[in-house]
Amino acid sequence: MKALVLKENCEIEVAGKKRQIEDLPLKTEPLELVELPIPKPGPKDILIRVSACGVCRTELDQIEGRISPPKLPVIPGHQPVGTVAEVGTKATRFKPGDRVGGTWLYSSCGQCRFCRNSEENLCEEFQGTGCHADGGYAEYMVLNENYAQKLPENLRDPVKVAPLMCAGVVGYRSLKLTGMADGKTLGLYGFGSANHLVIQMANFLYPNSENFVVSRNPAERELARQLGADWAGDISDRTPKKLDCAIDTTPAWKPVLFALENLQKGGRLVINLIRKEPADKDLLFGLDYPEHLWWEKEIKSVANVTRQDGQEFLGLAAKMRLEPEVQEYGLAEANKALVELKSGQIRGSKVLRIGT
Repeated sequence: MKALVLKENCEIEVAGKKRQIEDLPLKTEPLELVELPIPKPGPKDILIRVSACGVCRTELDQIEGRISPPKLPVIPGHQPVGTVAEVGTKATRFKPGDRVGGTWLYSSCGQCRFCRNSEENLCEEFQGTGCHADGGYAEYMVLNENYAQKLPENLRDPVKVAPLMCAGVVGYRSLKLTGMADGKTLGLYGFGSANHLVIQMANFLYPNSENFVVSRNPAERELARQLGADWAGDISDRTPKKLDCAIDTTPAWKPVLFALENLQKGGRLVINLIRKEPADKDLLFGLDYPEHLWWEKEIKSVANVTRQDGQEFLGLAAKMRLEPEVQEYGLAEANKALVELKSGQIRGSKVLRIGT
């Protein structure tokens, strides 16, 4: 099978962008296209023939060493969708031909206090798809049947479904964690793969609310207006109203301060990403307690997702026929997609079409 492999950590080279990681090699093609044997499913596994896999900012963090896989080489990709090609000898949930997808959650121990409390996203032995185990940047991948998600019948196009498996699921979890309710104001900082799905969820779930989008990218602001944003502004702009809830998906720290300034008393900011870029200490030391944190304002992070998140979200996505804006690439074009992602060339979600 054809697969893309990350063999070493490196900094992705983008024309005109200043180097940030001097001790790593500089590459424009961090992933290598190779031919590998088709993996064999274990007793409780399924073998998935991958149709499409979303491209996520987390892959940038993996490649550039902000998230270090326990072993290299590894096949990245944690938004795979496809069909079951083979089932393990003790696997019973699926049969060949079933449409399935995988999320960032590859496995959990099932025994620690977090797993016992339905918080498997915080598991002591959490493993991420495409990070701790080979993922979906390949024609085939193996996944334990208990961590695969059954795809809704009315969401058929794999390229449109792939971004739902991470950007959609984690966006849904982020929205839940904000405490958002109908009639409240929601601010979205950054408008890439996750937040362009979140705004569609918010418009569907909370029709009497106002949604404000903040992005330094004019194209993202325009897309936000097309998707129903009540207002879209630049990163340092004051929102028209104070925000009851906000979600930050940007890799930088400065938007956190701007979001806190715009937050209503008792409001909550949820940071939805695994890693921020290296902290600007002068900026963080500029945190002003009465301006940014007083009045019982909260900051909360999102850590991974649960299987329940996936089930709930896919049900919602099917009900509202959620459809991402996508930019499609072939498997061999993944490096191009990653370079564009790092350089800010984003409109919705980037997806690799791999098979049929």
